[in-house]
Amino acid sequence: MSTRATVEDTMPTLLDPMSFPRGPTMKNRFMLAPLTNSQSHDNGVLSNEEQHWLTMRAEGGFGLTMTCAAHVQTLGKGFPGQLGVFGDEHVDGLRRLADGIAAEGSVSVVQLHHAGMRSPAELIGEAPLCPSADEATGARALSHAEVLKLIDDFVAAAVRSEQAGFDGAEIHGAHGYVVAQFLSPEINRRSDEFGGNVENRARMLFAIIDGIREQCDPNFLLGVRLSPERFGLRLGEMIEVTKRLLEDQKIDFLDLSLWDVFKEPEEEAFRGRTLMSWFTELPRDATRLGVAGNIRSPADAERALAAGADWVMLGRAAILHHDFPNRYEADSRFVPSEIPVSREYLANEGLSDAFIDYMAGWKGFVSEAEG
Repeated sequence: MSTRATVEDTMPTLLDPMSFPRGPTMKNRFMLAPLTNSQSHDNGVLSNEEQHWLTMRAEGGFGLTMTCAAHVQTLGKGFPGQLGVFGDEHVDGLRRLADGIAAEGSVSVVQLHHAGMRSPAELIGEAPLCPSADEATGARALSHAEVLKLIDDFVAAAVRSEQAGFDGAEIHGAHGYVVAQFLSPEINRRSDEFGGNVENRARMLFAIIDGIREQCDPNFLLGVRLSPERFGLRLGEMIEVTKRLLEDQKIDFLDLSLWDVFKEPEEEAFRGRTLMSWFTELPRDATRLGVAGNIRSPADAERALAAGADWVMLGRAAILHHDFPNRYEADSRFVPSEIPVSREYLANEGLSDAFIDYMAGWKGFVSEAEG
């Protein structure tokens, strides 16, 4: 008997449409991963370069186009040139972006982000914030009032995204950023209702979800990104958090960032099967579950769906091919480009000089002869 806990009776293909409990239907099973690109203005206002990068992916056939991590507070900024969603000054640019994505028939989603202790002090001008004080990063602990304000600011950012015309938002709870910091028993050593057992450490995440559901339209699409390992997270606890997310049915999709969708868990007690399988076997009713991590070829994407995912999220593959979905539709066995690639190649794929400079920091991605 299949362990695939989904609403579909037959195995979907990458080109099949996908509906959610709320919001619009995706025309296929390809989502653009939220990718750091350092292309927008220092104040968080959308740049023409970031507009071009994202709408080019929508034009290339992605069923859902997601922004980079967009910070919900000025002190949550994680990298230079980061798109902002913390102020009304961002709405005009976001509206232009939402319109551009919609014009290409793609679903539009803003990823809501706060870097927490991973905000560089030199970038934000003061000590970063964290659930508990962190000596290694120099982060100070959030006060109780600041935690409540952080929840409110995540919710306000979702409302702002909706006002700008986006179809939905995703809460970034992965990669050791602030939501993941609250989930981590190593990082979060609070003694109030936001610390202690896993229920308390997840309280902020669920409060954000509740706030968005209360203040946004009932049809507003809402997702959560989680990474179940690293940064002090415990896989067993993350499975429990995921169960609750799926059982509550307040989100429309869960986005699992796994680094490699076919790897085994790092924790010995969970080894012997793929990390992904611990989540795809969970009952999820109509909530959609997708995966990201080292999906580089058509065969990788097909294998991920066959293993129980509802959709795949492409990062590096989408940088190399803005039209990966359209290429797949034309030839399901097309061979993607291999790295390193030239700066000229990346410019032709819609990356600005700032984005290419950022990618040059990824070992072996940009040809050294051109760097």
